[in-house]
Amino acid sequence: MLKPTLQLKLGQSLTMTPQLQQAIRLLQLPVLDLSAQIQDALEENIMLEMEDLPDVPQTSAETTAEVETIQAEDSWQQQSADRIQDGGWNGEGRPINDFADESGKTLREHLLWQLEMEHFTPRQAVIGEAIVDSINDDGYLEGELEEILGGLDSAPGFTLDEVIESLTLVQRLDPVGIGARSLSECIILQLGQLDTTTPGLELAAELAQNHLDLIASQSFGEMRRDLRTTEEDLHDALALIKSCNPKPGLAVSPAAAEYVIPDVFVRKIDDHWQVEISATGIPRLSVNQQYARLLRGSGDHAVLRSQLQEARWLIRSLEIRNETLMKVATCIVTRQTAFLEHGDEAMKPMVLRDVAEEIGMHESTISRVTTNKYMHTPRGVFEFKYFFSSHLSSVDGEDQSSTSVRAKIRKLIGAENPGKPLSDSKIANILAEEGITVARRTVAKYREAMNIPSSSERRQRSA
Repeated sequence: MLKPTLQLKLGQSLTMTPQLQQAIRLLQLPVLDLSAQIQDALEENIMLEMEDLPDVPQTSAETTAEVETIQAEDSWQQQSADRIQDGGWNGEGRPINDFADESGKTLREHLLWQLEMEHFTPRQAVIGEAIVDSINDDGYLEGELEEILGGLDSAPGFTLDEVIESLTLVQRLDPVGIGARSLSECIILQLGQLDTTTPGLELAAELAQNHLDLIASQSFGEMRRDLRTTEEDLHDALALIKSCNPKPGLAVSPAAAEYVIPDVFVRKIDDHWQVEISATGIPRLSVNQQYARLLRGSGDHAVLRSQLQEARWLIRSLEIRNETLMKVATCIVTRQTAFLEHGDEAMKPMVLRDVAEEIGMHESTISRVTTNKYMHTPRGVFEFKYFFSSHLSSVDGEDQSSTSVRAKIRKLIGAENPGKPLSDSKIANILAEEGITVARRTVAKYREAMNIPSSSERRQRSA
């Protein structure tokens, strides 16, 4: 029978203090969630106070409202917008509001996403992206097609006919009416989605093509005389036209989007890239000194003393969060300066371990910092994780990132001869000539990840 005994052992273990637990938890939160946590703490802890409250950016809905007020449309467009707001339809039998985009994408992102999903050839996709970049927030194409052609890389030999063909494809994307060069074309594109047997459709197309000025001035008698039509037929045609959306781009509803507030801002000042922590929407906290003085020398008020300790922990945890964000962001910017200067093709390979070793932190901490944290750069807003990619070897000993190789593959396919598309093996050989060692199956994997068809499929589509 075993007898109970008492033994002493020496050992080491890591104990998570409440302050460390709180610092780790706050480190994981994106800006909006962190702001909400701070507001809750301010309401519950009397020992906390705000030093200041930074300006919170206007919501897209507020901005849109201001723009709508300043840039008033003519009476016909305003009446049409009111009809749409009251439940007008988009030419397919359902209210336009039912089709408002709720994915959080901008109009440009919404269109580019469709470019990847639809059956565009690589050449059409390159031209299509240039066209999308020329579409304003209302959904209209700005500039001439010749200007778009002139802005494309001259090496692939794009033609004006290809630009016209790509524009036709873009105009088939959602929302209906996108990419029009005039209000007339915008309405005609929307009318073209209707069943050909729709009453008043032919007359509506004629009105949209040649008589929008008479509709705006409400010269209905003159329209009936010019078109030799009955009042009933004219009424049906006008109903179709006024049901169209004069600003199809706004159907991608900005009010429903969730916007990212960057955690850091990256700017180039005097030829040096500098990183700044964003204070947008996050108030600076301090301990209420008046209450803190009342507690000095007194053993009473245990609740207040507990709140004082919690307030100090929170303030210190926020300092730790900012310090860690600053270290990680600075390390990323230092390593990815070439990307900031030249784009995706210049992205350097980088993994969590690289940053962890450089700043002396654990990889798990770097993982927390880079999740749901965003960096505002001159090239756009990117999640920290975007800057991390695997290594691919090269002849000169300088490794390439998978992001860089993907960009090179996309560029090669976009500039290929449509009659002789590049095979995966040929692309691998071209990259090898540039000193980048990549297997054919790796090229195929990257191509498929970018939703680019195989060379045989691309050849069939161009035939």
